[in-house]
Amino acid sequence: MSARRLMWILRTVAMSALALALPSVLAGCGNAARLSGTSGIEPTEVVIASTTSTQDSGLFDVLIPAFEKAHPECVVKVIAVGTGEALALGRTKDADVLLVHAKTEEDEFVAAGFGVERSDVMYNDFVVVGPPTDPAGVRRATDLLSAIRALAAGRAPFVSRGDGSGTHKKELELWSAAGVTTPTPDARPWYDSAGQGMGEVLMIASNRRGYTLTDRATYLSMRAALDLAILREGDAELRNQYGVVVVAGARNQAGGQAFFDWILGEEGQRVIGGYGVEEYGRPLFIPNAK
Repeated sequence: MSARRLMWILRTVAMSALALALPSVLAGCGNAARLSGTSGIEPTEVVIASTTSTQDSGLFDVLIPAFEKAHPECVVKVIAVGTGEALALGRTKDADVLLVHAKTEEDEFVAAGFGVERSDVMYNDFVVVGPPTDPAGVRRATDLLSAIRALAAGRAPFVSRGDGSGTHKKELELWSAAGVTTPTPDARPWYDSAGQGMGEVLMIASNRRGYTLTDRATYLSMRAALDLAILREGDAELRNQYGVVVVAGARNQAGGQAFFDWILGEEGQRVIGGYGVEEYGRPLFIPNAK
């Protein structure tokens, strides 16, 4: 056999192998990965719309690299906003997958056809924080609703997220359950609707020697920079459940599904359960995928 003939056969075999491998490569993250000249596979973008708490707490600093390592065909873009805005981004298909914490709204999102599926993924809890001296007497309250009433009666500064986030929705729920008319800055000068993420709100409350409702993870991750103490915790009503939702018809729905499957799987749950243990002696989020 001539050398030219041998080279032709080897080249044909190589091209056939590439043709067989290409579909599986391109399917790796939503059929959107593409060959880019001589640079090889170019990762495709997966857009995650999530709450500010997952970013401010530092969870994404470990979660996203672990996902990208498991799925090198994907590169993640995080949009950290309140849950309400994250759901809105899902409705306009400007996100591929959501990681949020307002279960009723998440279920409605899926029922309306905007989401493919939703699952519990992890939880932590809300806590009421405020000045260590606690001028409103929240720490002395005998139950959660009495603590909320003490906030209203004490007229000490209270900083609300005011952004339609899951934390903001929980705060409004607690005012209503305690029989307190929903505060507004106009009617109640001590009430500040910040319209900011959790990290910013904690800094405002600390600077004003005020109170706020926060998820525990963000508070613990920022505790050293805050003059705030946990004054109410542990009530069943303060559980903070997070869900993950694949957006139907998203630009990279398959990439969103890949993240959904990974975070609910053994590795994703392990990363969540390990985050915070070394620094705080306890996980900041408890994995609870079913």
